[in-house]
Amino acid sequence: MSEVRLTAETRTEFGKGASRRDRRAGKVPAVLYGHGTDPRHVNLVHREFGRAIKGGANTVLTLALESGDELALPKVVVRHPLRDYYEHVDLILVRRGEKVTVDVQLLVTGDAASGTLVLHDTTTLSVEVDALAIPDSIEVSIAGLDAGSQILAGQVELPEGSVLITDPEALVVAVQAAPTEGDLEAEGSGEAPSAEAAEPAAE
Repeated sequence: MSEVRLTAETRTEFGKGASRRDRRAGKVPAVLYGHGTDPRHVNLVHREFGRAIKGGANTVLTLALESGDELALPKVVVRHPLRDYYEHVDLILVRRGEKVTVDVQLLVTGDAASGTLVLHDTTTLSVEVDALAIPDSIEVSIAGLDAGSQILAGQVELPEGSVLITDPEALVVAVQAAPTEGDLEAEGSGEAPSAEAAEPAAE
């Protein structure tokens, strides 16, 4: 988990025109909310925010506001679909020792048994964890797993202090037999394997 300090200045002008001016000036319009407080509109320095978010979506930001420092997590980050800049950010306030629910990236390690194909059904797990102890990733080992093996969310070993929010029965990884050369040829021709190939010959 990363924690980064950013400058955040109060935004006093609103609307599309004001937002465009802010972006041209190298700023990212953002809204800070949470803990029952009124939403606060701020501007972040685009370059600082870009560097911070490279640490991952779960980077805890220490916002240097006129009223004092606040801890926040990016909740929604909107990037322009074509141009390389951030259009808007929603930030949620957090406190030290507070539990938050976040999606953490899964890191699959190891190699399954020879002749198998590994299918990844999900790339993240939702967990509840201390706001200042969010793991960068959660490791899932598939070392030596045979065809037919599955790993469910509830079977994944979580970092200490983390509580699973994702459905424990949700499929994470499935291992199946890799298709044979004959399977691929049949698929390419659009034909099903012949009965002689699919069934043992009668004696």
